[in-house]
This record gives sequence, structure tokens and C-alpha cells, in this order.
Amino acid sequence: MPQELNYLKETPSQTAGPYVHIGLAPGAAGFDIYRQELGWDIAGPNAKGERIRVEGIVIDGTGSPVKDVLIEAWQANAQGVYAHPEHPGEVEDGFRGWGRVITDFETGEWGFDTVKPGPVPGRSGSMMAPHINLWIVARGINIGLNTRLYFSNEEQANAADPVINLIEWENRRQTLIARRGARGGQAVYRFDIRLQGENETVFFDI
Repeated sequence: MPQELNYLKETPSQTAGPYVHIGLAPGAAGFDIYRQELGWDIAGPNAKGERIRVEGIVIDGTGSPVKDVLIEAWQANAQGVYAHPEHPGEVEDGFRGWGRVITDFETGEWGFDTVKPGPVPGRSGSMMAPHINLWIVARGINIGLNTRLYFSNEEQANAADPVINLIEWENRRQTLIARRGARGGQAVYRFDIRLQGENETVFFDI
């Protein structure tokens, strides 16, 4: 490293808001800018597996909903394969495995439709439980927050998951579990994200 680089100062950080949703998800914000919304369709019409709905709310340290949040989701398909050249295996035509949603400006609710992912191999070769990776940005957050959503009806897989087992306390592990319900014949998983305070969601430094 050139010696002069040792004297460079760190670039100041800046929060994402308040207009993050306009630039990153303009269609959801009511702006017809792009021919196709970036990353809105996560699974595509040809994806195999169980169709599910994932929804929740982001809560701040005072217990109030945060209404200007953008959430990116990244997941494998039902066979545990990511739509990425570095991951072996093929995905269905149109399966992106990536999506971007914003919260409702009135209620703070967010949600997306997809297929339930399958288990995927971890770095050590051990299998990771089915999960969806989430990245959260909002006004007042300097660095995007990374977390994972696991499924409540995958108890055995969750108990063996190498990432969940990095978390020492059981009550902290529970903040990563989405609770399964149903609406209109469709499986619905509820996953509320708490930014601070009691039952704060586990976030990962990656």
C-alpha cells in the first residue's frame, strides 16, 4: 500500500433517507420511471415449490413503526439453488431470487410473495436451514442492516443451522424466526423487525 494512503481520512457516513424509496423502488412509491421495477419479482411464474407470502413491520426503539424503510430480499429456490453464477445448479426460467420492497407509508407494513426456499450448503459444507437474507435501509440508519428470516415450521433444520447456532441465547435466536399462518389458502409468514430495545432483531456484521 502506498505510504500516502495511510493519511487519507475516512469518508463520512450518511443515512439513506428520506427519499431512498424514490431512487431504489420508484414504482412502489408511485413514480413511473423504469420500464421494469428493479428486483420486484422474486420467484417468477415458473418457480417450483410452495408459494408463500412474507410480511411484517419494522419497529424502532420506541415501539413505533418505521414507515420509510426499504428491504432487499435474497434467497435460494425450493431446491436450495441461488440464481448466481458462483452457485452450482440451475434455477427456473425467470427466477431471480432477489427482490426489493418498501414499507407502506401509512401503516409501515411491508410484504412480498415468493416460494419457500430449500436448505443450502454453508461454507463448511454443513447444510443451512431454509432462510431468506434481508438487508434493511432507512432514514437514520448509517449502514444497511443484514439479518435472516428462518421459518417456524423448520424446527429440526433450524436447530442444526450453523448460523443460528452462533447466537448464544435462545430468546435472541427467536428474533430470526418467521411465524407461519394462513390467509385465503396461502401460507403467510410474519416477520417483524425490531431495530432497538427489547427483543431487538439479531443483525449480522457481513
